[in-house]
Amino acid sequence: METPQGQEKEKLNPVLSAITYVFDAAYSVLLTYSQAVLLVIVLIVSAEVISRKFLGTSIRWSEEVALFLMVWMAFISMAIGVQKGLHIALGFFYGLLPKKVAWFVGKMDLLVIMGFGCFMVYYGARLVMSTMTSTLPATQWPAGLMYVMIPVGGVFIVYFTLLDFFGLQRYEHKKFYRDDPEEKADSQDGGAR
Repeated sequence: METPQGQEKEKLNPVLSAITYVFDAAYSVLLTYSQAVLLVIVLIVSAEVISRKFLGTSIRWSEEVALFLMVWMAFISMAIGVQKGLHIALGFFYGLLPKKVAWFVGKMDLLVIMGFGCFMVYYGARLVMSTMTSTLPATQWPAGLMYVMIPVGGVFIVYFTLLDFFGLQRYEHKKFYRDDPEEKADSQDGGAR
Protein backbone atom coordinates (compact mmCIF):
# COMPACT_ATOMS: atom_id res chain seq x y z
CA MET A 1 0.00 0.00 0.00
CA GLU A 2 1.39 3.41 -0.87
CA THR A 3 0.76 6.76 0.74
CA PRO A 4 -0.17 9.82 -1.33
CA GLN A 5 3.50 10.92 -1.27
CA GLY A 6 4.51 7.68 -3.02
CA GLN A 7 6.28 6.18 -0.02
CA GLU A 8 5.51 2.75 1.36
CA LYS A 9 3.60 2.71 4.60
CA GLU A 10 5.70 1.43 7.51
CA LYS A 11 4.75 -1.99 8.86
CA LEU A 12 3.89 -1.77 12.54
CA ASN A 13 4.27 -4.46 15.16
CA PRO A 14 0.71 -5.81 15.61
CA VAL A 15 1.18 -6.50 19.34
CA LEU A 16 2.36 -2.95 20.08
CA SER A 17 -0.37 -1.59 17.84
CA ALA A 18 -3.02 -3.57 19.76
CA ILE A 19 -1.65 -2.43 23.13
CA THR A 20 -1.62 1.22 22.08
CA TYR A 21 -5.10 0.81 20.61
CA VAL A 22 -6.45 -0.25 24.02
CA PHE A 23 -4.67 2.60 25.82
CA ASP A 24 -5.73 5.17 23.22
CA ALA A 25 -9.36 4.00 23.32
CA ALA A 26 -9.37 4.31 27.13
CA TYR A 27 -7.69 7.71 26.83
CA SER A 28 -10.44 8.79 24.44
CA VAL A 29 -13.03 7.86 27.06
CA LEU A 30 -11.13 9.94 29.64
CA LEU A 31 -11.03 12.92 27.26
CA THR A 32 -14.78 12.75 26.73
CA TYR A 33 -15.33 12.20 30.44
CA SER A 34 -13.19 15.22 31.36
CA GLN A 35 -15.23 17.45 29.05
CA ALA A 36 -18.47 16.22 30.63
CA VAL A 37 -17.05 16.62 34.14
CA LEU A 38 -16.16 20.25 33.47
CA LEU A 39 -19.75 20.94 32.41
CA VAL A 40 -21.15 19.09 35.44
CA ILE A 41 -18.88 21.05 37.82
CA VAL A 42 -20.09 24.35 36.33
CA LEU A 43 -23.73 23.23 36.64
CA ILE A 44 -23.34 22.06 40.26
CA VAL A 45 -21.55 25.22 41.39
CA SER A 46 -24.07 27.42 39.54
CA ALA A 47 -27.00 25.56 41.11
CA GLU A 48 -25.40 25.99 44.56
CA VAL A 49 -24.94 29.74 44.03
CA ILE A 50 -28.52 30.17 42.77
CA SER A 51 -29.87 28.08 45.64
CA ARG A 52 -28.01 30.10 48.27
CA LYS A 53 -28.81 33.48 46.71
CA PHE A 54 -32.47 33.06 45.82
CA LEU A 55 -33.75 30.16 47.92
CA GLY A 56 -31.73 30.86 51.05
CA THR A 57 -30.68 27.23 51.35
CA SER A 58 -27.72 25.15 50.37
CA ILE A 59 -27.51 21.93 48.36
CA ARG A 60 -25.98 19.62 50.95
CA TRP A 61 -23.85 17.50 48.61
CA SER A 62 -22.85 20.13 46.02
CA GLU A 63 -19.51 21.16 47.48
CA GLU A 64 -18.41 17.58 48.08
CA VAL A 65 -19.36 16.37 44.60
CA ALA A 66 -17.80 19.42 42.91
CA LEU A 67 -14.56 18.85 44.85
CA PHE A 68 -14.67 15.13 44.01
CA LEU A 69 -15.02 15.89 40.30
CA MET A 70 -12.30 18.57 40.39
CA VAL A 71 -9.84 16.11 41.92
CA TRP A 72 -10.64 13.63 39.14
CA MET A 73 -10.34 16.38 36.53
CA ALA A 74 -6.93 17.48 37.85
CA PHE A 75 -5.35 14.05 37.50
CA ILE A 76 -6.89 13.40 34.09
CA SER A 77 -5.58 16.80 33.00
CA MET A 78 -2.06 15.85 34.08
CA ALA A 79 -2.12 12.85 31.73
CA ILE A 80 -3.54 15.01 28.93
CA GLY A 81 -0.74 17.51 29.51
CA VAL A 82 1.92 14.81 29.21
CA GLN A 83 0.35 13.46 26.00
CA LYS A 84 0.33 16.93 24.46
CA GLY A 85 3.78 17.87 25.79
CA LEU A 86 2.39 20.69 27.93
CA HIS A 87 4.35 19.81 31.07
CA ILE A 88 6.90 22.24 32.49
CA ALA A 89 10.04 22.49 30.37
CA LEU A 90 13.06 24.79 30.07
CA GLY A 91 13.01 25.19 26.30
CA PHE A 92 15.32 28.21 26.17
CA PHE A 93 18.28 26.45 27.78
CA TYR A 94 17.50 23.19 26.03
CA GLY A 95 17.84 24.91 22.66
CA LEU A 96 21.33 26.17 23.56
CA LEU A 97 22.72 22.70 24.30
CA PRO A 98 24.72 20.64 21.80
CA LYS A 99 22.64 17.94 20.06
CA LYS A 100 24.01 14.97 22.02
CA VAL A 101 23.64 16.75 25.37
CA ALA A 102 20.13 17.89 24.41
CA TRP A 103 19.20 14.31 23.51
CA PHE A 104 20.52 13.08 26.87
CA VAL A 105 18.73 15.85 28.81
CA GLY A 106 15.51 15.07 26.91
CA LYS A 107 15.74 11.39 27.85
CA MET A 108 16.47 12.29 31.49
CA ASP A 109 13.45 14.61 31.48
CA LEU A 110 11.27 11.75 30.23
CA LEU A 111 12.67 9.43 32.92
CA VAL A 112 11.80 11.97 35.62
CA ILE A 113 8.25 12.31 34.26
CA MET A 114 7.96 8.52 34.02
CA GLY A 115 9.18 8.22 37.62
CA PHE A 116 6.52 10.71 38.69
CA GLY A 117 3.90 8.63 36.88
CA CYS A 118 5.12 5.46 38.60
CA PHE A 119 4.99 7.31 41.95
CA MET A 120 1.37 8.26 41.22
CA VAL A 121 0.45 4.68 40.31
CA TYR A 122 2.05 3.08 43.36
CA TYR A 123 1.19 5.60 46.07
CA GLY A 124 -2.14 6.51 44.48
CA ALA A 125 -3.21 2.86 44.57
CA ARG A 126 -2.12 2.61 48.21
CA LEU A 127 -4.08 5.78 49.03
CA VAL A 128 -7.19 4.42 47.31
CA MET A 129 -6.95 1.10 49.17
CA SER A 130 -6.36 2.74 52.54
CA THR A 131 -9.30 5.16 52.23
CA MET A 132 -11.93 2.82 50.73
CA THR A 133 -13.27 1.87 54.15
CA SER A 134 -14.14 5.44 55.14
CA THR A 135 -17.01 7.40 53.59
CA LEU A 136 -17.49 10.95 52.44
CA PRO A 137 -19.85 12.81 54.81
CA ALA A 138 -22.49 14.21 52.45
CA THR A 139 -22.76 11.53 49.76
CA GLN A 140 -21.69 8.50 51.82
CA TRP A 141 -19.52 7.38 48.89
CA PRO A 142 -16.30 5.51 49.73
CA ALA A 143 -13.58 8.11 50.24
CA GLY A 144 -11.18 6.08 48.11
CA LEU A 145 -13.23 6.87 45.01
CA MET A 146 -12.03 10.46 45.24
CA TYR A 147 -8.46 9.29 44.66
CA VAL A 148 -9.05 6.65 41.95
CA MET A 149 -7.84 8.98 39.20
CA ILE A 150 -4.40 9.34 40.80
CA PRO A 151 -3.20 5.86 39.72
CA VAL A 152 -5.22 6.06 36.49
CA GLY A 153 -3.55 9.35 35.59
CA GLY A 154 -0.20 7.84 36.56
CA VAL A 155 -0.71 4.89 34.22
CA PHE A 156 -1.37 7.23 31.30
CA ILE A 157 1.60 9.44 32.21
CA VAL A 158 3.85 6.36 32.15
CA TYR A 159 2.25 5.20 28.88
CA PHE A 160 2.76 8.49 27.03
CA THR A 161 6.27 8.90 28.44
CA LEU A 162 7.23 5.39 27.32
CA LEU A 163 6.00 6.19 23.80
CA ASP A 164 8.15 9.34 23.80
CA PHE A 165 11.17 7.68 25.37
CA PHE A 166 11.31 4.88 22.81
CA GLY A 167 10.12 6.99 19.87
CA LEU A 168 6.94 4.97 19.38
CA GLN A 169 4.53 7.83 18.64
CA ARG A 170 3.81 6.22 15.27
CA TYR A 171 1.87 3.57 17.23
CA GLU A 172 -0.56 6.14 18.63
CA HIS A 173 -4.05 5.85 17.18
CA LYS A 174 -4.66 9.51 16.44
CA LYS A 175 -8.30 8.91 15.56
CA PHE A 176 -8.95 8.82 19.30
CA TYR A 177 -7.40 12.28 19.80
CA ARG A 178 -10.28 14.35 18.50
CA ASP A 179 -8.46 17.63 19.05
CA ASP A 180 -5.28 16.59 17.19
CA PRO A 181 -4.53 19.17 14.44
CA GLU A 182 -3.29 16.46 12.03
CA GLU A 183 -6.59 14.60 12.34
CA LYS A 184 -8.59 17.76 11.70
CA ALA A 185 -6.55 18.46 8.57
CA ASP A 186 -6.99 14.85 7.40
CA SER A 187 -10.75 14.91 7.91
CA GLN A 188 -10.98 18.16 5.92
CA ASP A 189 -8.91 16.62 3.12
CA GLY A 190 -11.18 13.58 2.96
CA GLY A 191 -9.14 11.47 5.36
CA ALA A 192 -6.39 10.60 2.84
CA ARG A 193 -2.89 10.10 4.23
